[in-house]
Amino acid sequence: MTEAVKASRRMRVVIGCDTFPPDINGASRFAERLAAGLVRAGHEVHVIAPSYSKRYGTFTEVHDSSSMTVHRLKSYRVVQHKTLRYVWPFTLKAKTDQILKDLKPDAVHINSHMIVGRYLIRSAKQQGIRVIATNHIMPENLIKYSLVIPRWAEKVAMNLAWKDTGRILKKAHVVTTPTRKAATLLESAAGLTGVLAVSCGIEASKFANNSPTTNTEPRILFLGRLDYEKHIHNLIKAVALLPKSLKVKLEIVGDGGEREYLENLAKDLGLEKNIEFRGHISDEELPKVYERATVFAMPSIAELQSIATMEAMASGRPVVAADAMALPHLVHDGDNGYLFPPDDVKAFADRLLKVLTADQKELDRLSENSLHLIQSHDIDRTIRIFEGLYSGETQDENETADNLDTYSLPIGSLSKTISRSIALARRRSAKLREQAELTRKELFARAEDARDEVIERLEEVRDDVAFAAKKLEIRVRKGVKKAAERLRREELP
Repeated sequence: MTEAVKASRRMRVVIGCDTFPPDINGASRFAERLAAGLVRAGHEVHVIAPSYSKRYGTFTEVHDSSSMTVHRLKSYRVVQHKTLRYVWPFTLKAKTDQILKDLKPDAVHINSHMIVGRYLIRSAKQQGIRVIATNHIMPENLIKYSLVIPRWAEKVAMNLAWKDTGRILKKAHVVTTPTRKAATLLESAAGLTGVLAVSCGIEASKFANNSPTTNTEPRILFLGRLDYEKHIHNLIKAVALLPKSLKVKLEIVGDGGEREYLENLAKDLGLEKNIEFRGHISDEELPKVYERATVFAMPSIAELQSIATMEAMASGRPVVAADAMALPHLVHDGDNGYLFPPDDVKAFADRLLKVLTADQKELDRLSENSLHLIQSHDIDRTIRIFEGLYSGETQDENETADNLDTYSLPIGSLSKTISRSIALARRRSAKLREQAELTRKELFARAEDARDEVIERLEEVRDDVAFAAKKLEIRVRKGVKKAAERLRREELP
């Protein structure tokens, strides 16, 4: 765990989300890490989010090892989507009004303009509270799951959706989005100005390892939602084009509405033995799936950043990704991986083959460059920027280091000095991760020991109570018997 940034003053911040853990997607994970980082920095954080079950209300929850207050709103599952839930909008404004009146926060940060953010921003504006808005959404990601729209009307629907996005986000004091390309898109499509590019950030040490990238047993990894816009079908088709002699394994982590179709596609292509669908995995298992991969694949066409790609880079893994939206911002073609034209399955297979057949020197170069690039996405800097935006204070840095001109320069091979510093940082981070894991296991063992001790004590108490109850029962029986005998004697003439 990185050292928490220290707050200049303690603030009370409300974060509004349409998706929050246990949901697994980029927006949810960003909100979780931001909230946890703010807590570690000394702030009081309240999250307003949909419930994930029939249980709703205000709870203290632990996310990313930090305790925070989460106001869970009654929600319902979206029929067309496997995991997405929504809050009934017509009574939501009264709820957000009351929460803000009770809390009187210094700032409100909405992470979606769809439902929760839409009404929360209205409540905040009416009560004179500063509002920051972050956009993680492209209409392409939602239209398929919200309405049945004929193909000929999709473009019109998307234009209307972008206009609606602009209408809501214009009410915020500051609007951010994860990358400069996403900010440019938001400004042109939604009619906004001055959108800041602030990386979602990543705590890279959580994914650090000392395992070199190897293709001795070639393994491709995809991690994310199994939904259409991710274009995972192209990944499976690309794997089918790879030489059978490589014996490539594909590990698909995540769940979503496309899973059954993808499983059937793998079967139709004769890849059942090559592809493993893992579903959701634990936080403990997450770094390990990256560590055992040779290459991470991201075929999506609608990424405003891609936290999973950032995690793969932090693990020192090359990435092959679609040359679409913000992915080229993370994957520098030929430096830390390769880009392919979206939906070009043959080109996709070719780029994967480059990594899967590369010699160790080339694999080390790609890996090292991933580690170098991810340094510009430090979560602590992201948190410091948002602290300044919440307070409204003027600050020198309003955007993250990945927006500097030097970030986009070709790398080739790093200098020996930089290479040594990255190797040293990697070893230190891996050691910190090992120590954190040992600490976690030790705490878990202590908790188990304490639980066993409590159970043992309870069993002793139970035995004592049972023994005392038995003695009392015997005494009561004797007393009742004596009383009955006395009554009988008194009844005798």
